[in-house]
Amino acid sequence: MAYHFQIIEDCLKCAFREQNLFCDLPREALIRLQQVKATSVYPKGALLCLEGQAPRGIFILCTGRAKLSTTSSEGKSMILRVAEPGEVLGLTAAVANSPYEATVETLEPSQANFIAQADFVRFLQEFPDVGMKVAKQLTHNCKCAYDEIRSLGLSNSVPEKLAKLILRWAEHPLELSTKKANETALRVTLTQEEIAQFIGTSRETVSRVLTGFRKKGFIRVKGATWTITNRRALENLVTT
Repeated sequence: MAYHFQIIEDCLKCAFREQNLFCDLPREALIRLQQVKATSVYPKGALLCLEGQAPRGIFILCTGRAKLSTTSSEGKSMILRVAEPGEVLGLTAAVANSPYEATVETLEPSQANFIAQADFVRFLQEFPDVGMKVAKQLTHNCKCAYDEIRSLGLSNSVPEKLAKLILRWAEHPLELSTKKANETALRVTLTQEEIAQFIGTSRETVSRVLTGFRKKGFIRVKGATWTITNRRALENLVTT
């Protein structure tokens, strides 16, 4: 055990393999994957990819979460999305042989399998059917980008943007025995500064809007656990 989770070194024995898009591969492909991957555990804040860096390879996120962010020439940062277990990071750069389009940083202690670019390209050539998995992952990445652009471009206010973000996180709720039947619990490890980067505003504005949400009884916050107590109120803020 490390960081309170079990390290999964053998993909064939992974209990979550069938739940993850890229990991649910034929046995022959998994055996080959075992031969070319390197398993590592990373602490919170570890940088897996750097925006603009030449592609070294891909990372398959096994446990934990990671944020993908981009930075302007003026130094302004924006979080593009948060990657969940089972996602392949650095995929576009590895396939296109282009620089990484985003910086990838772990949000919590995480395990990831690394495959060097040359090995990954040979893996795809050896198992052409895996190409469909790659296409589905790239489609997922594209959809996330569209959703983010739509959220930022069509939302009229910061409360609406923040409500949309919270409702999106609610798609992956926590199972807590202490919550009421009509409540939804979430695990939020992003700081207010990171949330601000996610929705294109300032930390101070996020703090003010969150305070308003709590006072109105929309949400309850206790550390990294957020509980939606009035989902309808959040949904009413979303107009697009």
